[in-house]
Amino acid sequence: MSELEDRKQENSESSNAADRSGTASAPDIGEKPIGKQFRDEIENLIGQLQTALADTIRGMDERPALTLGAEAALESLKEPLPDEGCGAKKSIEKLLEMNDRAAANTGGPKCFHFIIGGNTPAAMAADILATAFETVTYTWVISPVGVQMELQALDWLKELFGLPASMSGIMVTGATMANFVGMASARQWWGEQHGFDVSEQGMSGKPQMPVLTSGFIHASSLKVLALLGVGRGNVQQFCRDDFGRLDIDAMQRALEGLNGQPALVIVNAGEVNSGEFDPVSDMIKLARKHNCWVHVDGAFGLFARISPRIAHFADGVELADSITVDGHKWLNVPFDSGYAFVRDQGLMTRAFRYSADYLPAADNPRPTMGAIGPESSRRARSFAVWATLKAYGRQGHRKIVEHCLDIAQHFAAQVSLHDSLELMAEVRMNIVAFRFNPGGLSEQQLNELNQRLGELVLADGRFLAGTSRIGESTIFRPAFSNWRTRKQDVEEFASVVVELGRRAL
Repeated sequence: MSELEDRKQENSESSNAADRSGTASAPDIGEKPIGKQFRDEIENLIGQLQTALADTIRGMDERPALTLGAEAALESLKEPLPDEGCGAKKSIEKLLEMNDRAAANTGGPKCFHFIIGGNTPAAMAADILATAFETVTYTWVISPVGVQMELQALDWLKELFGLPASMSGIMVTGATMANFVGMASARQWWGEQHGFDVSEQGMSGKPQMPVLTSGFIHASSLKVLALLGVGRGNVQQFCRDDFGRLDIDAMQRALEGLNGQPALVIVNAGEVNSGEFDPVSDMIKLARKHNCWVHVDGAFGLFARISPRIAHFADGVELADSITVDGHKWLNVPFDSGYAFVRDQGLMTRAFRYSADYLPAADNPRPTMGAIGPESSRRARSFAVWATLKAYGRQGHRKIVEHCLDIAQHFAAQVSLHDSLELMAEVRMNIVAFRFNPGGLSEQQLNELNQRLGELVLADGRFLAGTSRIGESTIFRPAFSNWRTRKQDVEEFASVVVELGRRAL
């Protein structure tokens, strides 16, 4: 539409509104129609964004992990809703200012908290374009390229991880919703084993769905089981030590006690405090002797399948019924990006049925991704995933994984070089469990010291890393998942922990 046509339409709408109200309104010749205003702002923003994006991307390596004084800076955000507003230019200037004053540089090389990946160049650029194109991937007809890229990228991911080509996949926000897809499919299967449709009838008055796993189960799986109506408290964890390692004999006895009743077995491919795995192959073999759905939570551990150095940890996952993995961890694509793979798409279709007269029919030959997963409103996560796999392929992503493995081993060597640092678990993958231990302290005192030290590290801001527990011991558990992290970064981190540890004594 031309500028003249745009103005005519705006004036016509204003005139019609005045006619309906029975009053005449004199046009304000100084006020632009909203369409004209926004188009002009977009033109002005392009230059502003070019500069801001260049500065942001180029400064990623050097910005601190945590900006000091964030709480005081954030006070300036507290204000009443503006009536007229300041316009796009000033609001973006404020946003950039607040990020300078109060941001966490989670994409930078010194963020080791949780398990957070970086962004490959191709993934970053593609994700920016996904927003610029305003792509919606609910169904094929509103974005043929977005949906087809998702399907292609999911096929590539199955190749990358060595999963059966016949498995159906879907992109979601992350591991929690990916687990939701897998376990909702499991719950649907479980109900059908009992002769009813959970998605239609619910679970009221039905038997308890058995869930068996190890002590490595992640909080996201427990959250999902709560959402599905199974309940966190109904999960049976079979542990042979205080770390949570699987007691497979006890699990076998429990499965035998079910006498063929259907059950869900959750295999944890990567424990978040040390990177240790459940015995994947043994658990799946055991489950197959009984009437079980096997779900593998491989949020970061599934990436072991990419590197021959660690692939043995995840042997057998291809035999599972559902498998999950996070892209915004080790694939190094932007948040939020997770993937679920399920052996039987029919279960996904029945669990996430979504129908109305104005929506695509279930038998429509063109795919509707919003009808086989929890989200109907879906952004184009596929752009970043497709772009990074297309740009770097299998070997490029293997290099990212193995770079992080090398970084973890280098950091473990740094821990060994410092008398006051102590490794707390074997370094299997990309997580290094350690603590500050100057000697002469009881276990309780060491736990209290490392808890204080964890708070000091965050307050210091040079690095973003947190504490957790292995058994009764408080530990640090830096996770290296970002291609940006360099050897000098982890060498500095070890020195900073020692420096702040002495201060915490």
